[in-house]
Amino acid sequence: MREYLEVAVEAAKLGGEVLKQYYGQVKEIEYKGEINLVTNVDKRSEKLIVELLNSRFPKHSVLAEEGTDMAGSSEYKWVIDPLDGTTNYAHDYPLFCVSIGLEKKGEIVAAAVYQPIFEELFVAEKGAGAYLNGRRIHVSRVGNLKQGLLSTGFPYDVLENPGQAMKDFRYFVDSAQAVRRDGSAALDLCYVAMGRFDGFWEARLKPWDTAAGILIVTEAGGRVTDFQGGYYSIYRDEVVASNGLLHDSICEVLRRARQ
Repeated sequence: MREYLEVAVEAAKLGGEVLKQYYGQVKEIEYKGEINLVTNVDKRSEKLIVELLNSRFPKHSVLAEEGTDMAGSSEYKWVIDPLDGTTNYAHDYPLFCVSIGLEKKGEIVAAAVYQPIFEELFVAEKGAGAYLNGRRIHVSRVGNLKQGLLSTGFPYDVLENPGQAMKDFRYFVDSAQAVRRDGSAALDLCYVAMGRFDGFWEARLKPWDTAAGILIVTEAGGRVTDFQGGYYSIYRDEVVASNGLLHDSICEVLRRARQ
């Protein structure tokens, strides 16, 4: 597994260098939805990452946000977001990253998330802990939701159906110390893992949004579930991640918001 993690790091840094090189110089923006952007930089980052992974592990499957969906003969699948936080990137807002998770038989076993502007590299290997730039990280010890700093994101179809997302947000504003919405689910999860945030929730995410982050959270001592506190898979679209101590309280707020 260490070999896979080393390649995940190499690939994340390769994509990160593309993001850093073109930061502030986005030339082409397309729209996958009314507020769902994709840039030429997303595509270039994905192309280089996929080429690297294919050259090292040609039998592995690959699933990436900007269209790469390759079936391999191996039990391993790379799940890639070449630029998580595209809207931020397009507006020169420096919260974005490359996210790469390796799945084996439905379980994430290695992960790398790289934020090139701050040069923060988060990594995790199943059963071996989570690290930021070589230093082991742990979730926070905040045990009272009223003292918790939470993060979330709004789905891309929020304009079509804003009611529930805004209701969830309002309930947490009332229940927590503060709530942030920074526009990168992968970074939100990493920030929970290192204790910058105490919890995170979001709906209608895709596999590449959480594939790396959920392993980093759990290996840092945190907890990841669906909104009801049950099993979470990257192929489900509701996720709660926390330091564990606040988890039941976060799920309870979501339950009340839906009553």
